[in-house]
Amino acid sequence: MAALGWLTPRRRSATARSVLAGEAAAEAARKTSQQLATDAETNQREPDFPVAGDALAAAFFDLDNTVMQGAAIFHFGRGLYKRKFFQRRELARFAWQQAWFRIAGVEDPEHMQDVRESALSIVKGHRVSELMSIGEEIYDEYMADRIWPGTRALAQAHLDAGQKVWLVTAAPVETATIIARRLGLTGALGTVAESVAGVYTGKLVGEPLHGPAKAEAVRALAAAEGLDLARCAAYSDSHNDIPMLSLVGHPYAINPDTKLRKYARERDWRLRDYRTGRKAAKVGIPAAAGVGALAGGTAAAVALHRRRR
Repeated sequence: MAALGWLTPRRRSATARSVLAGEAAAEAARKTSQQLATDAETNQREPDFPVAGDALAAAFFDLDNTVMQGAAIFHFGRGLYKRKFFQRRELARFAWQQAWFRIAGVEDPEHMQDVRESALSIVKGHRVSELMSIGEEIYDEYMADRIWPGTRALAQAHLDAGQKVWLVTAAPVETATIIARRLGLTGALGTVAESVAGVYTGKLVGEPLHGPAKAEAVRALAAAEGLDLARCAAYSDSHNDIPMLSLVGHPYAINPDTKLRKYARERDWRLRDYRTGRKAAKVGIPAAAGVGALAGGTAAAVALHRRRR
């Protein structure tokens, strides 16, 4: 072998050590050239992701801190408070409920139910069309400038590939639908508040779209759309969405929390972090309190009320 040529006596002016170095470098270059050619051939065989024209693939994006900085429901609540949807008595009640969750740190079923009912009471009796119209205004006021450009680019890549892109969030489906439409996405899966003849009843349809419920929603939509989940992608910042991320063949951790980052690294999932400087603070409310209807909005109202005081 060429690399062993230094063992054979030679009549050269260069030292044996120099000969060895030169022949070893030549051998390494030859092997590197072969490896590069193999890698290039492999890359040609593996299509880019997302795959253009793959009608069996789609993308599912969590909203809060994945597509948008902070919680959409928080920003929506700011807009409702500005429009005097909250009364002083409601502020006091929600202040107590939010404080209880933050201090206790546990999800007591009875207390959670009380929070949801209180939040839903805010929209009870209002027309869906009214909230949709207000939501359009609130998007322009508080949300448009909070979209992560990096995540937006990921969603656009799927759209450019001819794939459908859905938001999947615990925020009210009306709010999620407005955001999806403004971003040019296909649509949105969100928490559904019951309405009769276009008027909110103050009840939820089922449970908030949170955690495992998101995975079930994605599974149901995929079945209805004829999608192959192994060819789909999902994006989220929260470990609560691990069930949804685990459902697809291409999971992404975007601006991940500590638990999701660890989980994703252990499974070699792709990670993207679009935050700069110090780790971004989570804006919003505990999951237990914030999922149905406008519970997050009440948190915003409380925060603004305290700030003014």
